[in-house]
Amino acid sequence: MKKTLIVLFVLSIQFGFSQTTADFFNKTDRFLKTHVSNGRVDYKSIKKKPSGLDELLRIASKIKVDKSKTTTYQAFYINAYNLAVIKGIIDNYPTKSPLDIKGFFDKNTYALAGNKITLNNLENNILRKNFPNEARFHFVLVCAGLGCPPIIATAYRPTVLEKQLQQQTVKALNNPDFIKVKEEKVQISQLFEWYKVDFTHHGSEIDYINTFRKEKITEGAKVSYYPYDWRLNDIQ
Repeated sequence: MKKTLIVLFVLSIQFGFSQTTADFFNKTDRFLKTHVSNGRVDYKSIKKKPSGLDELLRIASKIKVDKSKTTTYQAFYINAYNLAVIKGIIDNYPTKSPLDIKGFFDKNTYALAGNKITLNNLENNILRKNFPNEARFHFVLVCAGLGCPPIIATAYRPTVLEKQLQQQTVKALNNPDFIKVKEEKVQISQLFEWYKVDFTHHGSEIDYINTFRKEKITEGAKVSYYPYDWRLNDIQ
């Protein structure tokens, strides 16, 4: 009898965990579908009624994710990052740029998975450090600036995460406004300069970019970095 009760207790905890995680992904999906359009966020509407975002972050604060469950772990923290960015903006809205908010990336903290964490720590220690070969994170983590690849109006989910990472990376690296090719010259985002180590494990940045491009960039093309656009990705 005692063993049966223990088994039931463990199963109830696991069921509660999975339900909470599923609830987080489902509610995140509904929230983004409501407030995101064409890669931009309707911060004004969220500011007027922040209860949906606050609920999501309350759920995220209590979730426990195991790194061994790779896709769940990654999907949770990608969504958590993007939601925390939105929270940081609406707490200071109206604003023209995340850089206008003191400590936006490196000082302000958010309660996620039982820890207080900054955006920089989430990106660099939770995701990049634990998965050093996954450079595609840079095309799904959205910093609220127009220079970032656009936010999508759906949640990242464990069951389709690989497809989503691939899709967003292909979309970004084939976008002529993001990768600017002109004859033997190519201008790429400062993102590649800041995180060069992530993109050069097996060659140059161009080698990495060409992995996802339909029209390959010529070998030996002259590379330069264009300035990052930190203007807010607000719906106009």
